[in-house]
Amino acid sequence: MNIEKFIQRTEAFHRRLADLNQTANALPWIRQEMLPQAFKELGSNSRMLQLAAEELYLQNEQLIRTRGLVEAECQRYQNLFEFAPNAYLLTNTQGIIEETNGLASTLLNVPKHYLVGKPLINFVPLEERRRFRNHLTEVFQSDSRRELLVSLQQRDGKLFHSALTVAVVRNEERKSINLVWLLREIPEPQQPESAPSNDEFDFSKNRSIYKYCKGETITLNPSQIFYVCQGLVKLSTFCETGEEILTGLASEKMVFGSSLTSLQTYQATALADIELVSIDVAEIAMPMLSHALLPKINQRLRQTESFLAISGRQRVQDRLHYLLLLLKEEIGQPVSEGIRLSVRLTHEEFASACCTTRVTITRLMGKLQQEGVISFDSKKHIILQN
Repeated sequence: MNIEKFIQRTEAFHRRLADLNQTANALPWIRQEMLPQAFKELGSNSRMLQLAAEELYLQNEQLIRTRGLVEAECQRYQNLFEFAPNAYLLTNTQGIIEETNGLASTLLNVPKHYLVGKPLINFVPLEERRRFRNHLTEVFQSDSRRELLVSLQQRDGKLFHSALTVAVVRNEERKSINLVWLLREIPEPQQPESAPSNDEFDFSKNRSIYKYCKGETITLNPSQIFYVCQGLVKLSTFCETGEEILTGLASEKMVFGSSLTSLQTYQATALADIELVSIDVAEIAMPMLSHALLPKINQRLRQTESFLAISGRQRVQDRLHYLLLLLKEEIGQPVSEGIRLSVRLTHEEFASACCTTRVTITRLMGKLQQEGVISFDSKKHIILQN
C-alpha cells in the first residue's frame, strides 16, 4: 500500500465514523450513556491516524527528494569515473575486474562489457606476472598507494609500457574489499647513457694548473680539493714533540685537501715535480663531478686505513714490510729486476711512517738488502723483488 492510498482510507474511515455517530444518536433502542464515550475514543483514534498519515506523507516526500539527490550525485560520480582523463579500474581483492571506464577499455583494446569479470593479470605478459603478484602482496601489507612499472598486453597482442598505481579500499572493520587501479601509458624506458669512467673525466678542463717543485710545501685551502695530474705528494701531520708523521701519499690521479681530513695540522709536500688542479668544494654538488670524485676519495680513504693498520703493528720490521708492500701498490713501476718505487723516499720519511727512528730504518733496510729482498738502482730508488 502506498502513502496516498493510506491517507485516502484514513479520511474515509473518519467520514464513516461521523456518519455512524449521527445514526446511533437517532436510534431509540441504543443506550445513550454508552455512545458518547465510545465515539470519543474512536474519534481520538481517527485523528491520530490522520496525523500519522500526514507525517508519513511529509517523510515520503522528503525521501523522494533525497533519493533524487542521491541518484543525481551517483550519476555525477559515474560521469566523473567514465569520462576521467585517466584510465581507472575497480577489481576485487583477487584482481578480478568489476568496473572500468572508457579510457581503460581503449588502452586495453577490449569493450567494457567484456572486461568485467576478467582477471587483470591476464593483460600482464607471462614473464612479468610473478613480479605483478609480488607487488599485490606488498600492497595488502601497506595502506599507501603503490606504483608498478609494467608492460601490458592488449587483446591483439600488442604491448605498451604502463604505470599501474593501486590502492586498497577497506570497510569499517579495516577489511580489504576492493582494489582501485590507475592505469597510465608511459613512453618506453630509455637505456641510461653510460657515465664516463673516472679515467675519461678530464679534471683539468677549464682549470688552472699549479706547478710545484720537489720539496715545496703546497698551500692548502679548506674550500679546495687538489687533483694530482703528475708527480707525488706527501701528506703528513706533526705530533706534540714536533716529529713529522706520514699519513698518506697522493700519486697521479688521486685527490687530497685539508677539507678531507679532521687533523688540525696537515701538510702537503711535493716529493717530485708535480702538477695539480684545484677543485672548489662547492662544485662537488655537480652530479658528473661528484660521480668522478667519489672513487678518488674512496681511494684516499683506503690508503689512510692501510697506513693506520701499519702503524698498529707491534714489531718495527713488520711495519716496514707492510709499508713497502703498500708503496709497491701505490707507486711501483715494473722493471726487469722487480718493482721499482717511482719516488725516492728518505729513511726519515720511512721512519715517520713506521713510527720509529731513522737509525732503526737504516739498520732494517741494510738487512733487507743483504737478504736480497730489496735492491737499489743508480738513482738510489728502491727495487722490490717480485
